[in-house]
Amino acid sequence: MVCAALEAVRALGPDLETRSNEIERNRALPVDLLDRLKPTGAFRMYVPLDLGGPGLTAWESLQVIEELAFHDGATGWCAMIGSTTSLLSSYLPAPHAEEVFGAPDSVSGGFAMPCGRAVPVEGGLRVTGRWAWGSGTRHCTWIGGGALVVGSDGKPQPRADGLAAPFVFFRPEEVEFIDNWDVSGLSGSGSGDYEVRDVFVPEGRWAQMDRAPVLENTFSRLSMWGLLACGVSACALGLGRRAVHELVELAGAKRPQGSKRILAERGPVQAEVASSEAQLASAWAFVRDAIGDAWATAEKGERPSLEQMRQLRLAATHATHSAAEVTEKMYKAGGGAAVYRTSPLQRVFRDAHVATQHVLVAPLTLEIIGCLRLGIESVTRAL
Repeated sequence: MVCAALEAVRALGPDLETRSNEIERNRALPVDLLDRLKPTGAFRMYVPLDLGGPGLTAWESLQVIEELAFHDGATGWCAMIGSTTSLLSSYLPAPHAEEVFGAPDSVSGGFAMPCGRAVPVEGGLRVTGRWAWGSGTRHCTWIGGGALVVGSDGKPQPRADGLAAPFVFFRPEEVEFIDNWDVSGLSGSGSGDYEVRDVFVPEGRWAQMDRAPVLENTFSRLSMWGLLACGVSACALGLGRRAVHELVELAGAKRPQGSKRILAERGPVQAEVASSEAQLASAWAFVRDAIGDAWATAEKGERPSLEQMRQLRLAATHATHSAAEVTEKMYKAGGGAAVYRTSPLQRVFRDAHVATQHVLVAPLTLEIIGCLRLGIESVTRAL
């Protein structure tokens, strides 16, 4: 049974495709499209029902991201980032959880690495910092960033209550956006730098991901990093599916120079299309099984085991790189026609290869996963 959110984004798909070049050119999602996307819940899929969330399962959320990315990679990416940040709704104390995530049109984003410095003051923190990779932050209603609590000398110094590295939330008007997102792919995600200077954050308007969540629910029991990695892979798989779709469309009409047959009649192209379909379906099935297994455990009120978290990261990393390989195969099969800006093949190729650079699905992930399988001690806090 297809969930309502997936049906809604499918209905918007053709408009997203039509405007993909505009999205890439402007390096941001158009306001009118945002206004149509927000009611689908695609930007806040992990807000719990207690705060008015859409009530999706983890697997349904990944299907929504994959579908959006099929139509436009940047849109899928922004939905993935917004929803992953909305996981923090379960870590924010009241009334800040309601303030930041309670509105149906709320969109959040930010970078979790503690690039900021937070000075304790009466009633909260004063934060200064600059963060990179601010995907979709220009259209967010709340923007966050990781920060280290520091003393008067500027050196890390946890507060008396142990507060050391909160993810703090700012209002858009408190943030300065840096126009430096000049990249090879996912240009429309607007993932540039952003900064704040001496902004006051009231007591408790932050999430502490190193502590137990404030709200216990299925999503808060899942691995945040595992779910983020799966979101990246869902975006990449949508791009891979789009690459196959575009090659099939092209192959039915294109006749390579010096050939009497159209592209679709050539054996090597037929084999590449078939193997790519299998590659994507296999990767998607691995992600589905891994997230389904972890979700079932979380639904029972338990936290997924280390092995389940390991499988999540393995499935996500494998799927992301498999999808990028498919976009490369389809791009090459498209020949000279694929290099033109008018061809979506070149865009999905570029977008998918930017997705592979996300730290949670980078090749180093496989070393950590492999260490655990081999019984060698490894850092597991990022799982």
